[in-house]
Amino acid sequence: MTAIQEERTTEDLKALAERAGRELEDASALEILQWAAETFGNRFCVTSSMEDAVVAHLASRALPGVDVVFLDTGYHFPETIGTRDAVEAVMDVNVITLTPRQTVAEQDAEYGPKLHDRDPDLCCALRKVKPLEEGLKGYLAWATGLRRDESETRANTPVVGWDEKRQKVKISPIARWSQEDVQTYVAEHGVLTNPLLMDGYASVGCAPCTRRVLEGEDARAGRWAGRSKTECGLHG
Repeated sequence: MTAIQEERTTEDLKALAERAGRELEDASALEILQWAAETFGNRFCVTSSMEDAVVAHLASRALPGVDVVFLDTGYHFPETIGTRDAVEAVMDVNVITLTPRQTVAEQDAEYGPKLHDRDPDLCCALRKVKPLEEGLKGYLAWATGLRRDESETRANTPVVGWDEKRQKVKISPIARWSQEDVQTYVAEHGVLTNPLLMDGYASVGCAPCTRRVLEGEDARAGRWAGRSKTECGLHG
């Protein structure tokens, strides 16, 4: 199969995604990414929060030099920025850093300080969702690190699906993996991970909205703790 050369209609891409989701359900993560590389070529990218570099590492095996898109919200832990810099330095990927239209200071001036405390949905929309929508415009497909075992809201994540909001093919190659699978892959391949994962954080987002998880909590419990919010808006 060769990479898509011509522009496909939205209907074609949606049908392709739905068919691939069925056909690749039992495929390995690497096989799923090899399909993506063969199908989309340089119109395919990986998004990474730099919690770990597992999907970026897998994608680099399928498509050396693959674009890895990172959202620098201005609120990240220093460890997250350090992980991004390390990934860029040692892996065969092309890291692309996206930034919001406004700096944190400019946002504070317009909306008031600590918007993340008063209206976290709006803060995520301004600093994550809108920049990603702009950053993905040149791609037909994008890959994420979503896993079904992370939370109830992610339990039905397809390995290949259709992103209706962005009208793109959305690939989640490790959707069927467990946390143990992730740890095994990290150990086997020496994959970079965010140091915060060794310090009580099970899921790493922006510093003001992330805390360590308690024993027995699911991996996403440390995000927007005490609120009904469970997603930043990138995936739903």
